[in-house]
Amino acid sequence: MFLCIEGFFPEGHENEFVQFELDVAPEFNQTVLDLVGWESLQEGVRHGVVELTAEQVRQIEGVLGKPIPSELDICVSVLA
Repeated sequence: MFLCIEGFFPEGHENEFVQFELDVAPEFNQTVLDLVGWESLQEGVRHGVVELTAEQVRQIEGVLGKPIPSELDICVSVLA
């Protein structure tokens, strides 16, 4: 299992497909889980796809050292 950050156009846009996808490297899992408020990957599975706040997105950018598009709705989920 791994964490995946995904970005979609805002609701109402004609294109509803994923526009941005970033798999979180295992060494950053716990920090990202903490920022989202999940204790484990298993807890993330139970929550499904969760939209992140702008503040969470900026914090995750800082942890991962990678830019995340601000014009998209950003979500996190656990994939198998």
